Amino acid sequence: VEHQVVEVLGRLRFRYSYSQNVLQHSIEVAALMAMIAAELDLDVEKAKRMGLFHDIGKALDHDIEGSHALIGMEFLKRANEDKDVLNGVGCHHDEIPAESSLASLVSVCDALSASRPGARSETTEFYIKRLEQLEEIGNSYEGVDACYAVQAGREIRVIVEPEKVNELEATVMSRDLAQRIESEMQYPGQIKVCVVRETRAVEYAK
Repeated sequence: VEHQVVEVLGRLRFRYSYSQNVLQHSIEVAALMAMIAAELDLDVEKAKRMGLFHDIGKALDHDIEGSHALIGMEFLKRANEDKDVLNGVGCHHDEIPAESSLASLVSVCDALSASRPGARSETTEFYIKRLEQLEEIGNSYEGVDACYAVQAGREIRVIVEPEKVNELEATVMSRDLAQRIESEMQYPGQIKVCVVRETRAVEYAK
């Protein structure tokens, strides 16, 4: 394994998906991949590498725009990783097609590790605090009419008053809001920031 890959892989020790450590999750997926590959008489070594590296993009997705699966695939490509392994990493969220039986197993083993009892439990108190903090940050901006945390806290929708916030300011607000959420909050995965500015013309026919 290339030194740069080991370094980035090590960052996953400090990343969590809910309460499941991403590095530990990756090790579990690698072990599951190896067991299933052995049973199916497939390449066990490639299976382990697919499993271990499948979420490596999560160590980079704060710096690069895009999904962690494709980010990880491109990073490993620059590190001269095997093309079959690249496909396994890139396809595990169905953003590109799986080109082998082994690659198609990555999403299966990913789900097995993530959905096992106790793997990703999140307390109700922590969940509610996260939603409240999201809405508090959104409401702190001038010109905001309403703010809602939706999709179980994976998206924040900020509705602004068109008289007070123009289109350019709405765009700037969305970027600034995303940066504040990244710096002030801890959360699994990513949060979509949506600033809504609309003008309505209403008339009545009598």
